[in-house]
Amino acid sequence: MTEHADGRPRLLPWTTANGDPCFLLPGDGTGYVSRLADRMEAEQLGFAAVLIEEAERVLSGRAWTAGELQLLTVRLKDSLVVVHRVAESRGARLPVPDDDADEPSEPRTPSGPASPRTTSRG
Repeated sequence: MTEHADGRPRLLPWTTANGDPCFLLPGDGTGYVSRLADRMEAEQLGFAAVLIEEAERVLSGRAWTAGELQLLTVRLKDSLVVVHRVAESRGARLPVPDDDADEPSEPRTPSGPASPRTTSRG
């Protein structure tokens, strides 16, 4: 993965001891910290995939305890936080399309696609 060409810092997949975000100044994406961040993101996404399989196994058994569900919920939440951070970091590094694009794109909010449009019946 390479750094974004517009000079914005890269959001790293870890935080400070106080929970503040860490950023990497733009470069060519081949430096030590950039490669470390790429590896860490890959491991975090791999852990999320394993956790999804574990959740499917636990939930399909239909013989779980309240403690098992609570632990699974906490782990899934933690994993979702990490995956969201990776998505934010990667999304921020995507090139911005030209305004002259042939096809109009759907408006997006910071958290995802815009809500579906509703029509009134009259």
